Amino acid sequence: MAHEKNHDYHILPPSIWPFTGAVGAFIMLFGAVLWMSPQLSDEARKPYFFLIGLALVLYTMYAWWADVVAEGEGGVDHTPVVQIGLKYGFILFIMSEVMFFFAWFWSFFKHAMYPMGPESPAVDGVWPPAGIETFDPWHLPLMNTLILLLSGCAATWAHHALVHENNRRDIKQGLILAVGLGVLFTFFQAYEYSHAAFGLSGNIYGANFFMATGFHGFHVIIGTIFLLVCLIRVQRGHFTQQQHVGFEAAAWYWHFVDVVWLFLFAAVYIWGG
Repeated sequence: MAHEKNHDYHILPPSIWPFTGAVGAFIMLFGAVLWMSPQLSDEARKPYFFLIGLALVLYTMYAWWADVVAEGEGGVDHTPVVQIGLKYGFILFIMSEVMFFFAWFWSFFKHAMYPMGPESPAVDGVWPPAGIETFDPWHLPLMNTLILLLSGCAATWAHHALVHENNRRDIKQGLILAVGLGVLFTFFQAYEYSHAAFGLSGNIYGANFFMATGFHGFHVIIGTIFLLVCLIRVQRGHFTQQQHVGFEAAAWYWHFVDVVWLFLFAAVYIWGG
């Protein structure tokens, strides 16, 4: 047959989603600039364009990933060679995320070891800066650490149940527990933020603290959604012992989130506080 597939690679058909994603991102950026421009009138500084662009980006994400899920469940597109490529791509993505957090750790350690004083660099200041009341790491931060580690254990349990046992009941229970603990972590972090004795602006400690822990919290929300999607797919009969790249990517991402938090807990809460 002229169109018969005789190779292990997946040749992607034409797709409109890269175009819609680019248009949505442009509209969102354009709207954000208008929204935050102080020289414009109050009427012009409305978030309408930003929200339209955000909605288009979110729809593109949903539709594009739905196509990827359909390809994975089709049985012919995600061959072993394609699965290897997908795994390598996701590993590179996690490595880029590691470098992203490396920048925030660099900033935190730099200012902690060489704090800026009123006469800096002639005379260094103190760390944390004067007047900053830090969190006690052995209360809520420690509780959140245990919650996130338990969530990682639950995700590992679900992954083991899929790969080694094909036990659908344990997969669901593990994912439900992992997602629930992820939501609980986010709730406690929001509670912690609401009781912070310092803010994002006005001091370098607060800027580093909220940027590092805040971006980690954002990644926790993404990872929780990632695991929730896997739970929905498991309930619909998706994933097999041979084909489960989406599930494996979610587990890797969640463990990455765990490791970053351990470094944050040790560096920011314990050592830096």
